[in-house]
Amino acid sequence: MISPNTIQQILGKLDIIDVVGSFVKLKRRGSNYLGLCPFHNEKTPSFTVSPTKELYKCFGCGRSGNTISFVMEHEKYSYVDALKWLANRYGIEIEETFQNDEQRQQMLVADSLYIINGFARDFFSRMLFETEDGRDIGLSYFKERGFREEIIRKFQLGYSPEQRDAFTKEAIAKQYNPETLIKAGLVANRNEQLMDNYRGRVIFPIHNHSGKVLGFGARILKTNEKAPKYINTPENEIYVKSKLLYGSYFARTAIDKNDECLLVEGYTDVVSLHQAGIENVVASGGTSLTPDQLRLIRKYTNNLTIIYDGDNAGIKAALRGLDLALEEGLNVKLVLIPDKEDPDSYVNKVGASAFREFIDKNKKDFILFQLEVALKDAGTDSVKKSEVVNKVAETISRINKAEDFTKQQDYIKQCAEILKIDEAGMHSLVNKFIRDRIATQERKLPFEEARQLEENARQAEAGNYDETTFNLLFKDELQEREVARILLEYGLKKWDNEKKVAEYIFEEMVDESLIDNAEVIQMIAVYKEILQTSPETASKNFFIYHPDSKLSAFAVSLLNFPYEESDQWKKEYSQSSGFQKSLFEQPYEDFIKTLAKDNEDSLMKFLKIDEDRTNEEVESAVNYLKLRKIKRMLLENQLDLEKEHTPEEYAILHQTHEHLKRMEMELTKKMGTVILR
Repeated sequence: MISPNTIQQILGKLDIIDVVGSFVKLKRRGSNYLGLCPFHNEKTPSFTVSPTKELYKCFGCGRSGNTISFVMEHEKYSYVDALKWLANRYGIEIEETFQNDEQRQQMLVADSLYIINGFARDFFSRMLFETEDGRDIGLSYFKERGFREEIIRKFQLGYSPEQRDAFTKEAIAKQYNPETLIKAGLVANRNEQLMDNYRGRVIFPIHNHSGKVLGFGARILKTNEKAPKYINTPENEIYVKSKLLYGSYFARTAIDKNDECLLVEGYTDVVSLHQAGIENVVASGGTSLTPDQLRLIRKYTNNLTIIYDGDNAGIKAALRGLDLALEEGLNVKLVLIPDKEDPDSYVNKVGASAFREFIDKNKKDFILFQLEVALKDAGTDSVKKSEVVNKVAETISRINKAEDFTKQQDYIKQCAEILKIDEAGMHSLVNKFIRDRIATQERKLPFEEARQLEENARQAEAGNYDETTFNLLFKDELQEREVARILLEYGLKKWDNEKKVAEYIFEEMVDESLIDNAEVIQMIAVYKEILQTSPETASKNFFIYHPDSKLSAFAVSLLNFPYEESDQWKKEYSQSSGFQKSLFEQPYEDFIKTLAKDNEDSLMKFLKIDEDRTNEEVESAVNYLKLRKIKRMLLENQLDLEKEHTPEEYAILHQTHEHLKRMEMELTKKMGTVILR
């Protein structure tokens, strides 16, 4: 964990224009800045950055956030990694805290591995470009594959010499720990002798999402039947193969922008496609896809296109992990490269433009392709055909997200037609697999949680409200959010000589049990707590940069800027809005000075449109929410009156109705005529 002191130092130095401007070309537009959105393709700028609010908002794709969330979103960093990136940018030394000694030790080992891997990457790169063997053997190999020097340097490719201990000697001379060198997989211990593990191989560094080297893939160059073609880093504290995708660091922004991830098998496939300008591509390293790898892809996009060789091995490799991908909610397509080619050789053969065209034209639906392959294997064997039906039904049942229901129904219809079976029967079989899975999951639920789910379902079925009633009972979202926004915007301002706006809101606020929005409830609770402990910190930025990402995102959504008043608009509007009384209450000399022709800016400050109406705005928001809640309680009370009760119960309900009506009339009179819809 990064210490609170370090976080405060980072927040104190943040400049959203400086940070966002390093990724996006921004132009000043009034008090804000405008640029092309880095999160989607656009020709007309709709990406707006507000330095005063310290927020960004794209009015094209809807992305919004603060400085830290921009770094997280753009670079695909975690919260901690984003803070580390910002600390490095502003020259702030990071102070970290640990819960226990074991955690501290793990962090120290991880840091040591990162440092050693960084040293090794630089060593292998130097050997490739600056030694005769490196240029003659390693660089020649890469150039035979068609790699240009700029792409070799971009991916930090390298070469490990044939010499038995060239790397080991240099690492030991630099006083790197031998045990850590072995743990990193760079050095092997043979008969109590340390030697290089990757000698005579070209090196592919494997990066994490922030660009640090986690490990290496090393490819042999000589023909040797006994030696494996590739050696990879053994698993350790930072290198976990099932959680990695080669090239994700270089592909992350392109995947985000294209809203599609291309998945290939090998390192060279990734490098060749990048060189051809196709950058939204990663490699699985030739292994079956794992849930962690699929979640990493889903972090960037929901659309996955798998590009594998067209031979049997390639087809089988592509089909592995399909069910897992569907469970993760990914839209999966498959492209098979023809003529015994792989993506690396095929893009070099046909060129980037033809390769893109081939991918777009030859995407196959994954489920239907799986069915096609399975039917071909089954032939005329009826037993195998029935197994195919079961397998496809089980696969379709894994499309279990509510928003994918239509997609699931389409698959059932298409597969039933291909299999020449009754569609209703296919429906039943898919539903059986769904029921079996739900039953298995429910057995794992704690008793109380399962009972609550059952109660929620019962109430939902029993709640036979018409649309108007439902909206009044449950849709106070806008009013609740407006009070939360007012709290963020004006909470620390003075209401009067005795209290702040936040204190007035909490005194006048409706009971929290009547508030539906959980995020509003959380914000109020956090605000009340810091108002008691350290009221000076209860600023907008406290919530905008709150470590709870949900609370931070909610604050950002409340403070987004839908429009900006231009000076011209203010001047035009001032003709009808007039000027504040304070203009005429000035001393005569100051009044005349303000009206002078060359002093227009001073006069603009007295426009009525800029008059501080904080108290009116606060009172209106709180009273309007109260009125909504009173209307809601009146309706609930009315619904209760329609049921059977004892005379005493009826009397209480009538008294409640009269009391609520009086409150409604008082509020309506105070606010003027209000019609709620």
